[in-house]
Amino acid sequence: MGVSELKRKGRKNRARANNATQRIKQLLSKPVVKNVDVEAIKASFAEKKA
Repeated sequence: MGVSELKRKGRKNRARANNATQRIKQLLSKPVVKNVDVEAIKASFAEKKA
């Protein structure tokens, strides 16, 4: 009995893997913002206006 190649399934699996890696890369590329001093930012805007 011969082996048939499932082309559509292979394309789907490859697309799923590529989408997953792209999603992971996108999540990792975004910097995590922590310890933001809001008062310092407001003060810097006030300095720019003056």
